[in-house]
Amino acid sequence: MTTGPDLRTEIEDRLADVGEFIRNQREVASMSVRRLAEAANVSNPYLSQIERGLRRPSAEILQQIAKALKISVETLYVRAGILTDETPSEIGVREAIGSDPYLTPEQKQALVNVYESFVAAAPTAPEPAERSARRKPAPRKPTPREPAQRKPTQSS
Repeated sequence: MTTGPDLRTEIEDRLADVGEFIRNQREVASMSVRRLAEAANVSNPYLSQIERGLRRPSAEILQQIAKALKISVETLYVRAGILTDETPSEIGVREAIGSDPYLTPEQKQALVNVYESFVAAAPTAPEPAERSARRKPAPRKPTPREPAQRKPTQSS
């Protein structure tokens, strides 16, 4: 267990990490601090302090920010140290693009635009959180009382 100065450094690193991540995601979404603050229902100065690693946002604030950015709240929770990263979670496309250090902001925006155009063209485009929660059900096996599906036969 970490204590004393080591714990303080770890907390400061987490705050800086989550703030930087939020700033990157905001930039990828082409949102100003003011626009994100309004969408997340937080004050502009408070959001700015979060992005600079000066404030530790609550789980509720992180949820509001994630919803406004259309990203997974679990990703923010892990970065803020609220959840552990022990279980592999699905990272969203927007998060992956936004956190890639090899892409310029313009490249990130272009990729997000392409992704969003594909999602918008999909027959049913669920929200990001909904997408990761959905799983295809396993095919149902017939019970002993139900006959198995028969393949149609060709008659000559």
